[in-house]
Amino acid sequence: MIGRRPLLLGFGAALATPRMLGASAPAQGAVDLVLNGAWRQGGYALGRTEPRALILVDGEALSTASTDGLFIVGFDRDAPALAEIEVRSGARSTRRVLDVAPYAFPSTRVDGLPPATVEPSDPALLDRIRQEVALKTEAFASRADADDFRDGFIWPLETYRISSEWGAQRILNGTPARPHYGVDLAAPAGTVIRAPADGRIVFTRPNMHFEGGLTLIDHGQGLISAYLHQSQLDVTPNQPVRRGDPLGRVGMTGRATGPHLCWRLKWRDRNLDPSLLVGARAPRRLA
Repeated sequence: MIGRRPLLLGFGAALATPRMLGASAPAQGAVDLVLNGAWRQGGYALGRTEPRALILVDGEALSTASTDGLFIVGFDRDAPALAEIEVRSGARSTRRVLDVAPYAFPSTRVDGLPPATVEPSDPALLDRIRQEVALKTEAFASRADADDFRDGFIWPLETYRISSEWGAQRILNGTPARPHYGVDLAAPAGTVIRAPADGRIVFTRPNMHFEGGLTLIDHGQGLISAYLHQSQLDVTPNQPVRRGDPLGRVGMTGRATGPHLCWRLKWRDRNLDPSLLVGARAPRRLA
């Protein structure tokens, strides 16, 4: 499948279409709240409420709305069927319960990978992997006070073929592995990778064992996108980027059998499908 910024490319299209909860006059003691998004496993909800309102998800305080009242909530690949979102401003609050649709994730096989990238056993390599995990964990803990997700994403490549859908159950060299938390975009080596939205670079490193050349962008409130297997990195930590800015080049470094970009997205500790944010728009200002 070859595309030039297609909207949804067929998979999950119906469930990914943004839905809206209309804004009505809040009850006494309530807080204004409007939500839209892709309410499915791996999806998200974009919200608008009062500036700096506290955001709770299933009873846990996780975030704070921006100065413009915008916030995002992510639904993990294995999210349950219901999600409760509550916003609090002072003594006032409003709750919404969302139906999170299930999604039938495919199963894919990848053969021909070097054994050390599937079942590493060398002590020195295992120590290197532990160090890299610590570095990634620290970077994914970034929490920029921003709402750079407000206008959604564009695709990070101009021309590509989706070679693996997000969330697929992986079988690597015949061994069942973790689900694939990325969208694989096959493209020629050297293809320019562009930032899908504004943000700030929080991590860059070449030659990671699994990811190869890796870049992470913080888009605000714990929403962090990742770009794997790069042959070239063109940004540095703490650098601000705007939508469309070049990040690096497509490669096949790390655990890869061909040139492609693995595009990933996390909201806090939840893995999301980044393609669902393509073309998204945050709710308009409340009347």
